[in-house]
Parts: sequence; C-alpha cells; structure tokens
Amino acid sequence: MFWGISTALDLYEEYAKAFKLQDDCEVAGAGDTSKVSPAALNILICGGADARHVIKTLAKRYTHRVQPKLNIYVLDGCEEILARSMLLLAIALESSDSFSLVGLVHLFMDVYGNSMMRPTTHHYVAAKARTLLKMVTDEEQLQHIAPMLNLDGLKYREKDGMEMAFNFWQPKPIHFYDIKSYWEQRSRALLGGRYDHRLGVWDWDLSMTLKDREGQQICSQEYRYWRESGIAFVFPEYELCKPNKTFAAGLVRNGRTYLHRGYVGDIQTGPFCGFGLRTSEERMLNSVHGENDYRSTDIVERNLLELFHELQTQTPYKHDPTRSRRYGSVLLQMSPVLTYNEADDHNQEIYDKPWIEMPNITVHFISPMDIVQLKEGAKRWRGVFDIAFVAHNYINFLTKEFFNVLKDQALMIQETKLMTVERKEHLNNFESKAKDLMKEAGLRPSINYQAINGKNMFLKYKKCVGAEEELEEEVVIDEKKVVIDEKEVVVNEDPPAAESLEIVELPAN
Repeated sequence: MFWGISTALDLYEEYAKAFKLQDDCEVAGAGDTSKVSPAALNILICGGADARHVIKTLAKRYTHRVQPKLNIYVLDGCEEILARSMLLLAIALESSDSFSLVGLVHLFMDVYGNSMMRPTTHHYVAAKARTLLKMVTDEEQLQHIAPMLNLDGLKYREKDGMEMAFNFWQPKPIHFYDIKSYWEQRSRALLGGRYDHRLGVWDWDLSMTLKDREGQQICSQEYRYWRESGIAFVFPEYELCKPNKTFAAGLVRNGRTYLHRGYVGDIQTGPFCGFGLRTSEERMLNSVHGENDYRSTDIVERNLLELFHELQTQTPYKHDPTRSRRYGSVLLQMSPVLTYNEADDHNQEIYDKPWIEMPNITVHFISPMDIVQLKEGAKRWRGVFDIAFVAHNYINFLTKEFFNVLKDQALMIQETKLMTVERKEHLNNFESKAKDLMKEAGLRPSINYQAINGKNMFLKYKKCVGAEEELEEEVVIDEKKVVIDEKEVVVNEDPPAAESLEIVELPAN
C-alpha cells in the first residue's frame, strides 16, 4: 500500500520503445509521423502507491532529445497515500541548497521504507508537512513553491484528508502512532501459530519465493530485520527511534486527536522493489555462493544518488565506488529498536524553498473517486491517455470500458504479482486474467509473451487503431519450430552437403 512491488520505470522511454519512436528527430517534424513523438503525452499512474515512476521519468527526461510536454495524472486509493506521494516527490525535488546529495538520499530512504526514522528525518517531515499544508490550502503558495503540481482534480473532502495527514505528522504527543505495536500485531495475525517459528517462515519467503522471482539482490539479514521491525534500510551510523507517521491511514478527527487504522501496508515483500533490485553498476550485483556483495539497501542508495543527481544537474551520474559499503555478507549487530520521546523543538527549520524547476511537466493529483469513472469509461476521460500504468491491486477496476480512456496509439502497463509471496498458480491466474482483459479490449502485446518463457514484473500491451503496425518479430528457435508473432512456423531444414555425409559399409548378410 505504501510502496509498489515493481521497479521504477521511465514511462516516456517505455512508450518510445513500444512504438519505436525516433528520439533524434523533431517533434511534429516531417516524414513518417507514426515514428515521431507527439507534442504532448498524458500519463495515468493508477495505484502507483509512491512517486517512483514520476521521479524516474523526470530524472531521465534530459537523456531524450525529443522532450514532449508531459501531463502525469496520479490516482491512489486514499488521501494519506496522496499526501505521502507528495512528500516523497518534494524530497526528490528539494533544493540542492538544503541538503547534500547523500543526505537527501538517506532522508528519502528513511521516509520511504522505514517504520522508525532518525530524529532529523522526523523533524524534516514535520516541517515539510507544514509547507505542504500551505500548498494544499493556498493556490498562491502552490504556484510559488511547486508550479508543476496541479491539485484541481481533488475534491474539498480529499484536500481536507491531506490536511489531516499533514497535521498528524506534527511532533505532538497527542498524535500517537505506536508503529512497533501495530507491526507486531499484523505479523502475529498473519502467521498465527507459526509466529514462534517466524524466522523459518521469513527465510522460506525470501529464499524459496522472492529470490526465485527477481529478488536475488535482497539479503537475508535485511529482509529478516524488516519483517521483524518494519525497518528496511539500515546504516550503522544512524539511530532509528522516531515513528514514521506517514504510514498512518484512515485518519478521522476525534476532538483534538485522530483515530486511524494503525498499519495496513505490506508486511511480506518490502520496499526493496522500487529502486533496489537492479542497477547499471554491474559490479554491485556480484554474489559468491549465494551471498551478495551488496545489500538491496546499497543498491537503493546508489540508484537514488543517480536519480537525484540527474534531477539537480541534468547531467549523467558517475558513481564513486568508495561510496557504497559492502555489507551484503556482513552480519551487522542490530540493537533493540528504542522509541526516543524527547521534547520536540517547535522552532524547527522551515523547508519552503521552491522545488527544482521542471519545464513542460505537470503532475495532476486526481480524486480517488475518479477510478469509478475510469472503470466506466466516462466521457470526460475518453481518449485522454497515451500511457497508463495500473498496479496489481487495481486490476478489478479494469473493464472493457476502462480501455476507452486510452488514445488510438497508447501503451498499457499492468503490474503483476511477481514480487509477492503468493503461490505460483495465483501468479499465473493473475497474468492470464490480465492478458485476457487486454486482448478482449483489442490491445496487443509489445513483446511476444508466448515465445518468451520468462518471469514478468510487468505486462506491456499497446493499442494501435487505424495504423498499419509492423510485424513484431520475437523469434525463438526450438528444434525445427520458429515462433513469429504468436504464429508457429515449421522450418524445413536444408539437406546436408554431400561432403559432410559419412559413408558406412554395411556387413554382408
């Protein structure tokens, strides 16, 4: 609920690859217009749960010579998730004058995946929440600090919900959030009688399930510690002792305080998928006898350093190898998690500097109620989106009418349940259902899933109406068969050359 279970995507790059767009020609130029990027792209992120796709799309934008205007529509199920996504985006686009690059990355990791935070992160969240509250309630402040944001799609009730979240994040004793107890209660409810043997359950989930499904980079020590405490990203020099109130959901006013639903997020996969499974730094993916040189935590740190550097400088990032610490096979001594209830200083620093400028980018936060209109293919959304990303837990909203919101040339990306600990038959049933839905809607796969027997974190389908699409040639040779575009063709082998034949004399009868 608070993070996705798939890697961050550059959504414009995915669109360009799907339709083989010429990234080196001018927008709206002459020639083959089917290979030219549109002047503007509308992107729907439905249930993304965090800002990972937005961050990577913005960070990698400078790498594309063709840079169409991007309208990104973010839809999530509740106001607290929208408020948290807004905070994560604010950290990613924080002014470089406020933090060093490493400090900003560790701040993001704290908020993103740790149930307990450092005191410095705790104070930042409280201070930033006050600024975000002004932005939600005052259009002038919004335009001054983050003109790229558009909140017109939110109803007053949803803005009130975000206001409650920002208020709840303040360091007030009456805003009680005992994440340690909530986490343990969820774990006990999930495991039942197996709770006393939970270490064996967690090792099974990681070693026999997640590591077989693209999760090889997750180390057993960090995974077990996260399953026990809710703390995913650990560095020895930090003390994590303040509750992460951004995990609170279902906030309701109760006099001067708030009622909430405790912790209702993921407790089986972890926040490692978004940024911590793969990296362009190949040496960091090395492992010896199943022991990784680097943790998923270190991969997250390295990838965020790259993305935040690119956001700030619009230049390629070169990683310093001495920056990353090889803790993959090191047994770190984990001290008990303590809650530090010191008197919070209310004279905190104010973080209200304008965000990093992103020309021709608009991020629209839209109402959770719009999912019903999208499901029914409402007229106001018909033919609006060039790209749609749908999270795995939103598949029930996919109907034949939903696909009417896509343009005649559009890319549909469906997240799968690959990075869950569910049984394989559940994963296969999910994929089959998603493929059938998209096939019935007239979409065709971007790659030939029948020819490629692999594990799919995403299903990528495209809509092409009124255009002659090139034959997608995903060729797999299996003995005498070639599969081309879901059609099986038998290949006749050439007869062997005469000089290659061996002559054998048969014995006389």
